[in-house]
Amino acid sequence: MSIRNLDYFFKPRSVAVIGASNRPGSVGATVWQNLGSGGFAGPLWPVNPKHRELGGEPAYPDIASLPAVPELAVICTPAATVPQLIAQLGAAGCRAAVVLSAGLGATGADGRSLRQAMLDAAQPYLLRILGPNCVGILVPGAGLNASFAPLAALPGRLAFVAQSGALVTAVLDWAGVRRIGFSCFVSLGDGSDVDFGDLLDYLAADPGTDAILLYAESVRQARKFMSAARGAARGKPTLIVKAGRGTEAARAAFSHTGALAGSDLVYDAALRRAGMLRVYSTAELFDAVAMLAHARPPRGDRLAILTNGGGPGVMATDALGDGGGQLAVLEPSTMHRLGQELPPTWSCANPVDIIGDAPAERYRYALQALLDGPESDAVLLIHAPTAIVPSMEIARLLVPLMASGAKPVLSCWLGGASVADARRLCMEAGIPVFDTPEEAVKGFQQLVAYRRNQELLMQVPRPCELPVPDRVLARRCVDALLGAGAGAVGAADSKTLLAAYGIPVVATEAVRDRAEAVVAAERIGYPVALKILSPDISHKSDVGGVILDLADEAALGAALEAMTARVRELRPQARIAGFAVQAMARRPGALELIVGVSTDPVFGPVVMFGQGGVAVEITADQAVGLPPLNRVLASELVSRTRVARLLAGYRHRPPADMDALCDVLIRVGQMAADIPELAELDINPLLADAQGVVALDARMRLEAVAPGRAGTARLAILPYPEHLERQVDSGVGPVTVRPIRPEDAEAHVAFFHALTAEDIHMRMFASMHDLSPQQLARFTQIDYAREMAFIATRRGQDGRDETLGVARVVVDPDNIDGEFAVAVRSDLKGRGLGRLLMGCLVDYCIERGLAVLHGVALRENARMHALARDMGFEVHPEADGMVVMRRTLGGAWPG
Repeated sequence: MSIRNLDYFFKPRSVAVIGASNRPGSVGATVWQNLGSGGFAGPLWPVNPKHRELGGEPAYPDIASLPAVPELAVICTPAATVPQLIAQLGAAGCRAAVVLSAGLGATGADGRSLRQAMLDAAQPYLLRILGPNCVGILVPGAGLNASFAPLAALPGRLAFVAQSGALVTAVLDWAGVRRIGFSCFVSLGDGSDVDFGDLLDYLAADPGTDAILLYAESVRQARKFMSAARGAARGKPTLIVKAGRGTEAARAAFSHTGALAGSDLVYDAALRRAGMLRVYSTAELFDAVAMLAHARPPRGDRLAILTNGGGPGVMATDALGDGGGQLAVLEPSTMHRLGQELPPTWSCANPVDIIGDAPAERYRYALQALLDGPESDAVLLIHAPTAIVPSMEIARLLVPLMASGAKPVLSCWLGGASVADARRLCMEAGIPVFDTPEEAVKGFQQLVAYRRNQELLMQVPRPCELPVPDRVLARRCVDALLGAGAGAVGAADSKTLLAAYGIPVVATEAVRDRAEAVVAAERIGYPVALKILSPDISHKSDVGGVILDLADEAALGAALEAMTARVRELRPQARIAGFAVQAMARRPGALELIVGVSTDPVFGPVVMFGQGGVAVEITADQAVGLPPLNRVLASELVSRTRVARLLAGYRHRPPADMDALCDVLIRVGQMAADIPELAELDINPLLADAQGVVALDARMRLEAVAPGRAGTARLAILPYPEHLERQVDSGVGPVTVRPIRPEDAEAHVAFFHALTAEDIHMRMFASMHDLSPQQLARFTQIDYAREMAFIATRRGQDGRDETLGVARVVVDPDNIDGEFAVAVRSDLKGRGLGRLLMGCLVDYCIERGLAVLHGVALRENARMHALARDMGFEVHPEADGMVVMRRTLGGAWPG
């Protein structure tokens, strides 16, 4: 389920309180009082057999006695009563219930948990449940306070959703003092039914909500959460405090990757991939909202600081450096301009210290120069009060300039009562205000982080055709290993799998003894490296299990004997499975990297990248990304590590081949998607230099697939559905019909430009000359779990694929109704491409179980109407000049 029936929580016309009471301090009494004092305009019905009236309202002994079916029920009774009450409400026709009761983890008489019994009772009626074990819901604009919170919420345009009940009451108190208002305030509780994904979907489409704020302790349904979060973040600022940041990486793990990819790293990667902004406290959460609501997005991360005191400027600079920010370097032209009017004692650098005796006009001049200068992306004004000029006088002069400047301006007014009016004036003008330089710098860095996350949603990867993996060979290898009972996979077999996915590897053979080692070395060619193979030894070099540059048979034999003796002495209990003989890879100056896969219990497979080698745990330089990856996402993953600076080249070292490195990350992500048994993978080291990359050592761990986790089910983001590709003979010759990919952006722009103005108007319902970056990303970077776009392509004269037509469908979160649209290149109309694409789309929608497919067209688009009729759609003209095309597909409606 998703947004089905959620309207009844936010816009109910009547509310029943089951367990309403007048007993002081009870939940039922508090909820009843809150509802009565909130200004709710509809009827309120208390249900309690012990009372005849409550607060002047008649009380009802049970649900059946109510004068009408309540649109929302609030349950305050003991846990054991909840399943039966839910069943009665559902049978009566109620479709939403807030369950405040705790203790539903207990087992009932039938052996089920009370929570499961509650959900089973609700399912036949599509009755949605918020909770249990929650504080309730507040919708101030509707006068609804269906909670036992001690304070009401002010009306506003921020939606707040929290798992923690204690935090709900604390934030309400905090926000009330600061006069922060909400469109809704939701306590999620256990989230047994309505969860983060449902609420993100609902609030993303809510016209009364401008920004969505979340407090999360855990996420259960990763794919649902990611789809909803990505959809919400594309349209509205979506911010999250993720609590419980302690790492889980200290557990024993087979591989470096498994040990290093801690849960918080994975959450960080997921939230970044969704385009959300993560903050680390509730104060930061609301500061960030104020920033995103008022400040212009910066073009980059260079900050200019303007201050009348050296100390605050240094504090801001330190905070900027600690946070990895960049202090803008003033251009000579800006330095010259500032020097013309500022006193000789000004700092002559950034921070721009205009000295403590600065009059208001000096502030204005310096601020204008920094706003006009090309070297910065934002300006931070820090003012310390003096007796020379009132702070309010400075604020009056600067506010119009700060509000209208081409760059975002942040302000920090140090002090208390003496700067209160200046702060107020800035707040009223929508200029972000902070109490300290450190808080202001953190606010700026939040702006930068949010811009980067949003840009990542919009970046278009260039076309990149990687060789198709040899999935048949990989599958055969995995099946053989699992059939032999192998969970831990050594270097030789691991490299076979890597090579099947086109990842460059050093020739490696697994051997059992000296004789086999000599034969393998002759086959590979000297010099070779020798490595121990043992399921009990994670770090081979710690026990002398790696010997390099063996030039001949004698050196190889001596090394094998010495290695065996050394391992038996140092690790007598270790099982020696054999040895790996490996070609020597002579790459002087190459960087040692680590690339791997780990399986997170929530988000499934994740790709890890970082600095490799024997000291990988000590360097602790890793970043994590969710597959599938493309070159944009892979490059961003690399950029989040310190080793990225070395990869860019330094001194006499040329830059590493970043395309080759990104391709390895993409292919490892493909492996994670294709091989559900792949639990962990380590490529360490992966050598990288200007000549490319090569895997020196690798190992992996396989495990049987858990029920329900086969195929792509374990992935948080559904990868490209390659199985939907097909070759078709069409009216324009052989074409490939396939789902659209992000790499199709360039071809999609060309397709758009090949449409006539009339066809663009028919498709977009408006005149357009070009696609914006946001539109292009929206059309090509689709969420395959929620939508589909089939394109017809053929190879153009320039050797590149050209897009001939597209048919797309966007499915509602409940997988009930999908809205379609279709367009064909103007010079190819009338040759059957539209029918071909629509046929593929209809088949796809039937296969995914969609109930209804509909589309909207202009009344004058007769060609589209005719195509729809021919394909079984009912066509209905509407009064607004539009035509609705609708076809029932026969999919199962929920319930």
